[in-house]
Amino acid sequence: MTRPILFPAVLAVLVLAGPSLPQAARNGTVRGRVELRHVAAAPEPRPSVADLGAPVALELSDRLRSVVYLDTAPRGAFEQSDPAHATMDQRHETFVPHVLAITTGTTVDFPNSDRIYHNVFSLSRTKSFDLGRYAVGRSKSIRFERPGIVRVFCDIHSHMSAFILVFNHPYFAMTDAEGRYHIDNIPPGTYNVVAWNEGLASEPRAAVVPDGGSTELDFLLR
Repeated sequence: MTRPILFPAVLAVLVLAGPSLPQAARNGTVRGRVELRHVAAAPEPRPSVADLGAPVALELSDRLRSVVYLDTAPRGAFEQSDPAHATMDQRHETFVPHVLAITTGTTVDFPNSDRIYHNVFSLSRTKSFDLGRYAVGRSKSIRFERPGIVRVFCDIHSHMSAFILVFNHPYFAMTDAEGRYHIDNIPPGTYNVVAWNEGLASEPRAAVVPDGGSTELDFLLR
């Protein structure tokens, strides 16, 4: 028995009429706003002879910024091939930014932009280090391998402090000065989301990320 010959036109019809493949799920976004009822006050620097009689300007906007993140990330969500870099400057006797959010494996540079000596150290369990004292124009670096919160200080200037939040996934975001945030490229699903500000952290709240859409989630920290 001979098999019928299918011409190209017939083959095309068969292919078009065949069952369609299911579309891959599209990533979504969690967005919203973090409201702060209490903002941690910046410690006042010790005045120098040149500062006596002059008004002291404290930068508050950086302390108004919070970090919002997924408490648990999708399985296999983080594959970072290239090592990341970030910077925490020392400027006007202040760590800038006051809060830095990074992923594991990131190297942070600590340049000294002041015309005085500074020191950068931490006694945190996540990463303990001491970079020693160094002058203006110099920079030293530390690589952060473990997730957690790192509190940073200067042993010369007791009013200087900062936070580095290290995550083992990329699903986090810093708020802007008005408290707004958005975490993008999240696979569809249900996640627990946390908002963090200096000394404050929300309870985990559930957020359902739709296929290719966004969900709103606001926080109040007091």
